[in-house]
Order: sequence, then structure tokens, then C-alpha cells
Amino acid sequence: MGLFPRFDLDGPERSPDAPRKTGFPRLWQIVRRDIWDIFKAGFLALLGCLPFVGGALFAVGTHAVLLAPLAGFIGGAAAGPELCALTDTLLRALRDDPVTGWKVYRNAWRRSAKASLLPGALGGALLAMQMFILAHAEALELSLPTNMALILGLLFLGGMSLYLWPQLALMELPLGRLIKNSALLFIGQLPRTAAALAVLAAYVLVSLRFFAFALSLLPVTNLWLPALPAVFLIYPGLEQSFQIEEKFRDASQAPEEL
Repeated sequence: MGLFPRFDLDGPERSPDAPRKTGFPRLWQIVRRDIWDIFKAGFLALLGCLPFVGGALFAVGTHAVLLAPLAGFIGGAAAGPELCALTDTLLRALRDDPVTGWKVYRNAWRRSAKASLLPGALGGALLAMQMFILAHAEALELSLPTNMALILGLLFLGGMSLYLWPQLALMELPLGRLIKNSALLFIGQLPRTAAALAVLAAYVLVSLRFFAFALSLLPVTNLWLPALPAVFLIYPGLEQSFQIEEKFRDASQAPEEL
């Protein structure tokens, strides 16, 4: 049996052409098969987010309101390529792409690095400013509706990012089109979006509640632990909208040019 039980198989005679498992067995199958590649991509994404986290915390700690969006802009630009490469790794696992490893990750990073800088920077600036205002809500004497609006804004930004990074990993589109598609997917796949946001929110809240313990586990859980189930939940909507697996299957079967 090994360290992990095999929830993903019915037995030793399971056909490779059998339909995919769904739900937790499918998620567990991906974890067993691709955990090392996903872990490495999540760890690199965590390192890429450190400038944003450090800058945002410094802005909050020094009460420097003008520093918050600047730190978020720079930190978000640094995090963008790593988040996009992590998403690419997760999408490959979800579509059962057998090609994994450092070379694939590096090529994915290079392919989307330039395009992910601006979305990362803008999203980082907005996120850092929202965090700064929430951290100073008491000093600013914000009303309950204003606080709720800020929290909803954080959820909306998180939901948009769930759909933006996969598009950056899969396609080359202008920023306006990326935002429009993300908003349409956010609304059109609202139940899946809500479920994925619930996973991310639960991870954040539990981490804050047990901060010392969560911090000690951060090198292991890094960003793969919340990202994998979140992307897993929205993947059917992405597949329905962009026919991801059909396009990649056709590309892999196309004859090479001489």
C-alpha cells in the first residue's frame, strides 16, 4: 500500500481507458501522481510572493498609506510569473499531461513571464491597498458596511485571479480581454467560484487562527495546498469554456513539420 492509500483505483485490472474518477478520489489521484512537481511549483510561488508580503506588512506596520500600493505593485509583479507557472503545473496535472519536470516548468515560466507582470502588479497594488485599509479600519473608523464591502472586494479579487492565471498560462490575450473573460467566468461559474473561494478563505482563516503552527508548516504546504483544490473546483468550467484538453490533445497528435 505504501505511504498513501490508493483511493484512485478500483483494482489491479483497471483499464487505462476507464472514465476518470471524480471528487476526492480524483483529487487524491493527482496528489499521489504529481505531488513532487506541484510541491516544487508551489514552493517557488511562495518565494515569489515574499516581496509582496514583506512590502505589504512593512506598509501596514509603518502606517505609510502611499507605500502600500507601491509595495503591492512591485511585489505583485515579482509574484505574477511564479503564480502563473504554478497554475500551469496544476492545469497539466488536471488534464493528465504526462510531461512534467523542471524543463517544462521553466518553459512555462518563460512563456508567460512577461504577460503576467502587469496583471500581477495591478492585482498586487489593489490587494495591498485593501489589506492596508482593513488593517487600519478601527483607526479610520470605518462603518460595518464599508468593512463588508472591503471583504467582498477581497473575495472578488480572489475569484477573478482564479480565472485570470489559467488564461495567462494557456493563451496570449490582451489584459482587457483577460479581465472580461475572468469576470464572465466568475459569474457564469458562480457555484464553483464560491466553492473555490470558500477553500481559499478557510485556508487563510485557519492559518491566521493557528498562525505559529501554520507558519512552521509553510515550507511544506506553501501555496500548493490551497491552490490545488481551488483550481480543481473551477477546472470543469475552464474546460467547458476553452476546450483545454481537446486543444492539447490535437496539438500532441499533430505531425511535426520537417
